[in-house]
Parts: sequence; structure tokens; C-alpha cells
Amino acid sequence: MSTTAAVAPLTTADAEALVTAAHQAAEAAGVTVSVTVLDAGGHPLAFRRDDRAVLISGETSTRKAYTALQLDVPTADLVEAVQPGGLFHTLPTALDRPLLFIAGGVPVRRGGRLIGAVGVGGGAPEQDHSFATAAVDALV
Repeated sequence: MSTTAAVAPLTTADAEALVTAAHQAAEAAGVTVSVTVLDAGGHPLAFRRDDRAVLISGETSTRKAYTALQLDVPTADLVEAVQPGGLFHTLPTALDRPLLFIAGGVPVRRGGRLIGAVGVGGGAPEQDHSFATAAVDALV
């Protein structure tokens, strides 16, 4: 008998709720952003870019979500680790992956298990992190 309980995957409804919550947090702060939600396999479930957000924010939001998912840690927690002398200094160039070590990517967990990630781009890194965190916190 298995003692591991099944954990429901991230759904498209969850993804839309994450996007909406992140956009609401950004709007309240007067910031235009892009938001990307990836499932546990790294596949896009939802994406939205404010029509006034800088175009590159779409790419940065996706890369932040991907990085948070692959390393299972908020990207804000990795910024120092990739600086010269940091534990992961060579990681950004060692792998041929779309990693981005700028705050704004946050893993999404359910029942203690990683089920996806959300990435926000368009504001200052600290703002993007707070919008992504607010979205994850709002997910029930």
C-alpha cells in the first residue's frame, strides 16, 4: 500500500487564476507586465502581456518561470549564487537552456509537490517577484 497521496496537477483554471492574480497585483502597483505559467513538465499553460508592457517582458516572464521550475526555487533566491564567486557562477553559461537569474520566477507547489511555476516580467525585479509571489499565495 502506497503512502504517497496523489497531488492534482496544475490546471488551466489554476493557470488563469495565477495570471489574473499577478496582473491584479501589478495593476495595483501601476506596473505593466507579462505573466507566464508553466506546468510541471515546463509546458505553457497560460500567458498574458499587458498591451503597454515592453515586448521583452514576454520572454523574460517565460524564462523566469522556466528557471524557477527547473531549479525548484524562486529566481530571487538565485541572483547572488550566479554572481562571480557564487556557487552557481557558471550555471547560466554551462547549460544550453533558457535560464534567467532575475527575480520574478516562483515555483508553484500543491501538497508539497512541485506542479509548475509562474514568471512575471516588466517591472523592477523586486516588483516582479512580489507579483509572482502574490499570485502563488492567491492560488487555493
